Amino acid sequence: MSGAASPGPLKGLFNRLPTVWREAVEELWRRRLRTLLTLLGMIFGVGAIVAMQAVGEGSRREALRLVEGLGLHNLIAEARQQDEDTLKETRERSLGLTVADAEAARGVVPGAERHAAEKAIRTHTVFSDAGRSDAQASGVSASWFDLSSLRVSRGRAFGAEDEAMLSAVAVLGHQAAADLFPKGDAVGGLIKVNHVWLEVIGVLADRDLGQDSFEGVQLGSESNRIYVPLASARARFRFQPQEDEVDRFLLRLDDPNRLAAGAGVLAAVLDQRHAGMADYQLVVPQQLFQQHQQTQRIFQVVMGAIAGVSLLVGGIGIMNIMLANVLERRREIGLLRALGARRRDVIAQFLREATVICIAGAVLGLVFGGVLAYLIAMFAGWQVAWAPLPILLSAGFCALVGMAFGVYPARQAAQLDPIAALRHD
Repeated sequence: MSGAASPGPLKGLFNRLPTVWREAVEELWRRRLRTLLTLLGMIFGVGAIVAMQAVGEGSRREALRLVEGLGLHNLIAEARQQDEDTLKETRERSLGLTVADAEAARGVVPGAERHAAEKAIRTHTVFSDAGRSDAQASGVSASWFDLSSLRVSRGRAFGAEDEAMLSAVAVLGHQAAADLFPKGDAVGGLIKVNHVWLEVIGVLADRDLGQDSFEGVQLGSESNRIYVPLASARARFRFQPQEDEVDRFLLRLDDPNRLAAGAGVLAAVLDQRHAGMADYQLVVPQQLFQQHQQTQRIFQVVMGAIAGVSLLVGGIGIMNIMLANVLERRREIGLLRALGARRRDVIAQFLREATVICIAGAVLGLVFGGVLAYLIAMFAGWQVAWAPLPILLSAGFCALVGMAFGVYPARQAAQLDPIAALRHD
């Protein structure tokens, strides 16, 4: 079974293989076009599983990062956008979302620890002596930074004292600071937001979430934001009389297992305080993540089924090529049996060839899957990430499928009558 040329680029590795495995490689290399066509099913199957896993894992990590920006321990109440006529009718019964709502909720929601509120400021102009910016300003509670996982990299965040004194201070996002103070001397500088001058007391660490919303919830870009104490914002900037006092508030719970029950209590409190008017909506970031994961699991099941079909086709291809090999090599098998080879020796010989096909298909499939995942990331803008266990399992499953489909041809070869095989032309 020798005599075929071995693959040149892998000659060193090939020569280190045991003789029986070298013979298996040589036999398949002799029929390399047929072998390659057989490999395609395995390559596409493994590649699809690897790419699916990489995209799925990347999506999961990206979703977790975005949800952490909202706060996995938080409940969020947001004011609903309403047209002018609807807003007038609503205000006859409800004052809209207020800081008092957050304080009342903290008093009755089980496990509630702290709250923080935000009010967007209609921002027209933002500039300093050194530059201009298109950043948007917001008034926020002192605890907003902690509950939103925002870290100050330079200077300090404002506190309860700044709110109580209506201090004209601001904390800048990373991009806003770079635009307004290109030389990097933002802390201590002065900026003008609309008609109000503010002193910069801190700059946030860069944390661009990369997108504006997640599962329909607005995230915003902290990198290009200006934060002012909420009380100062309400006192110094102009707002419409019928606007909500705050646009949203966060309620931090001590135990994430209480979020579902806490959301129900929060909804009951707000319904009572707002006279049953649906002028707010509740968001539970943890549930958003779970919904995203459920959608992702459906996607993975569908893609896994497609990849499984591809592997099945690949396994049938292996059976086909091995049966063809048995038919073509009947005289060779008869000679081996006549010279004393046992049936199990013949079975082992053909199973080795099937195993070589499986290993080659798995390796090439891993490479193809990696390239495919990065192409998807490049053209679709998705994130990819790698988890070793699913990749190894997909390669192992590929090998098992191939070997399973190689058993029948191997048994067929072993059961050939030696005399009849030697007479075969």
